Amino acid sequence: MKLDRAALDAHPLPPVIDGDKETKGRLLIVAGSREVPGAALLASLAAMRAGAGKLRVATVESIAVQLGMAMPEAMVVGLAEDDEGGFTTGAAKAIVEHAEKVDAVVAGPGMAEGQASARIADAVIMSDPRVALDAALLHSLKPAQTERRTPPLLLPHSGELASLLDCDEEEIERDPVGCGHRAAERYRAIVLVKGVTSHVVTPEADVWTYEGGAPGLGVSGSGDVLAGIVGGLLARGAEPLSALLWAVWLHGEAGAALAKKVGPIGFLAREIAGEIPALLAR
Repeated sequence: MKLDRAALDAHPLPPVIDGDKETKGRLLIVAGSREVPGAALLASLAAMRAGAGKLRVATVESIAVQLGMAMPEAMVVGLAEDDEGGFTTGAAKAIVEHAEKVDAVVAGPGMAEGQASARIADAVIMSDPRVALDAALLHSLKPAQTERRTPPLLLPHSGELASLLDCDEEEIERDPVGCGHRAAERYRAIVLVKGVTSHVVTPEADVWTYEGGAPGLGVSGSGDVLAGIVGGLLARGAEPLSALLWAVWLHGEAGAALAKKVGPIGFLAREIAGEIPALLAR
């Protein structure tokens, strides 16, 4: 199926009820490391632009104060970090405690790979809120053993999808939809196969394909913005499939809008989120 406005009309977002921040949902973003502190900021900006009401961010302690100053709209929690600047294994317990207080969780942008990521992935998948996993956590995710109340959303690029399937990237490039379906079945998740052409794939083998966007979306930080959009829509109460379909479309159309204003390449990932409110209002 083509991912366009007609497809989105069949998967509407929850209506905006009133001006109360509580009705727009609570989101936890788990993101960042000493080497990639900006990922948490990019995801946070995008989540708020997508309409989340309340935001808390769990990140490593060395960047927490700076992030809090850059993102005053968020509650920022600094957790212990290891010598490499990533989360310690003990962070998983604290993250679960924060997850109990929100409606949705996005975890992974800018995080370092390692044992801590594996524990955090396990903890987040076992938590109750709607969940989207990205980046480092996809390298640590175990195949699903039980069915979640709502399916998780996985947001891999080709390398991360290859890691999820224990295959090489050439196989992903040859058959992105087939590989996306295998991952959806293995992890009982809705999977976004990122690329110049993106595919949203469900365990039941339903597929939506998005071919819009702009070349400039292939830039550092763009995936962090996409993860934040997904999180903002999940927090607002969107069903996982609806949130992912809308997020892919919004991200792509924001890139197309920037391509007209700035040029087909050369715009920055931080500029993408600013296009989201006007697109939501259409």
